[in-house]
Amino acid sequence: MNSNSQAIKLFLVVAFSCTSLLASLTPVLAKPTPNRFDAKTILAQAKTFNQPPIPSGSPPKIRLRGGGKRAFNQPPIPAGSPPGGRVRGGAKRGEPACPTPKIDLTALVPFTQEANSVINVWGQTTVEHPSWFFYVPYTKDSPYTVEFVLQDPDANEVYKKAIALSDKPGVIRVSLPSTTPGLAVDKQYRWFFTINCDKQKNSPPSFVEGVIKRVNLSQPTLKEIETAEPLKRYAIYAQNGIWYEALTTLAELREKNPQDPTLKAEWRNLLSSIRLDDVAEEPILPGTP
Repeated sequence: MNSNSQAIKLFLVVAFSCTSLLASLTPVLAKPTPNRFDAKTILAQAKTFNQPPIPSGSPPKIRLRGGGKRAFNQPPIPAGSPPGGRVRGGAKRGEPACPTPKIDLTALVPFTQEANSVINVWGQTTVEHPSWFFYVPYTKDSPYTVEFVLQDPDANEVYKKAIALSDKPGVIRVSLPSTTPGLAVDKQYRWFFTINCDKQKNSPPSFVEGVIKRVNLSQPTLKEIETAEPLKRYAIYAQNGIWYEALTTLAELREKNPQDPTLKAEWRNLLSSIRLDDVAEEPILPGTP
């Protein structure tokens, strides 16, 4: 065999070997990896992270800034009939007359979602005359009627107040006045915050509702609260599952120091921990009832 034939044969052997090697690598190099981060999947994952399912009977333990020093511990749902409720605005039947805003009417209250998709909206207080906070998306330019109602365990009306809309959307405070009979210990009261956008009331209103229960703290905890500075007091309430005083304390601190970055972060983390991230950046309106 002449030298030309040998060279050609060597060339073919090398070429075949390279082709075989490339062929064996092609499935690894060229096979497309499943796109686990497409827009649809990312959005679905984001919703999962923002709204984690809460197994029945397993209340969340919510961590805030400061590691284990500040945590909101959501207590178990009270024994008896589940409180139910609604944390976002909407109607029971049909379509509400209110226009759909970017952020709907929202009660700033913890809620749990059971395995059967039932929502329970409730929180604890230690005082006779607590305060509630709501994000209201409508302004006084809207001809809507707004009302807050509190009922006792027998569904008797304890307090009813017409609420005036503010100049701009934001978080408002509704307090139970000292002239009204206070909440009894270990009793569950139901509250409603309703916006009726139909003057004739032919269409269902937008509303939120939930249950509040007054409880007693231990004497050592009460003594600690009495001597604590406000931010520490907020942390003690949060750690003991007392939502209303934790939120009120922090809201009052923010109203006095609206530009304080630490208080802004605490407020944002607290509301984000109960899956109300969208409301966390909304302003707390001064001079609300």
